[in-house]
Amino acid sequence: MTRIFIDADACPVRDETYRVALRYGLHTYVVSNRMIAVPDTPLIERVVVTQGMDVADDWIAEHATTHDIVISADIPLAARCVANGACVLEPRGRILDQDAIGMALAMRNLMTDLRDTGAIMQGSRGFTRADRSTFLSALDTAVVRARRQAAGHSRRPPVLPASASGGIPDQRFDKK
Repeated sequence: MTRIFIDADACPVRDETYRVALRYGLHTYVVSNRMIAVPDTPLIERVVVTQGMDVADDWIAEHATTHDIVISADIPLAARCVANGACVLEPRGRILDQDAIGMALAMRNLMTDLRDTGAIMQGSRGFTRADRSTFLSALDTAVVRARRQAAGHSRRPPVLPASASGGIPDQRFDKK
């Protein structure tokens, strides 16, 4: 079953995530080191961890597994969750999975080094309406993909062997 984990302390898309989670009926964990208001529904659970560096990240990384979705801008946390089989979605809508996490880690490390040496001084741009829209679209895509994979359906239709289809590969979906 697909679940959503929100790294909630500085997440600008909590409300959007709640709406999508409720629409799909997904259990959602809102993890933070302080009390955060959440909708009053059994599907959305607040998890308040003790104060400390990376305690919320550790909780999420320990609980998120295959077919789960993690909402976080924290790239090291994303790498840990992807290693556990989860899909990570940044608040601006970028999906971090096995294919993308290596480049994201490399860019994060490069940008950290450049900031530390003073080569760049500015932070990231402000969060926009377009970012929210991109996030919502990406979250919907991630939920559909995770649920399909959890149900055992592949992304591509199976191809029958040539002998079973009279020499012409059949690329239609199997009806189950």
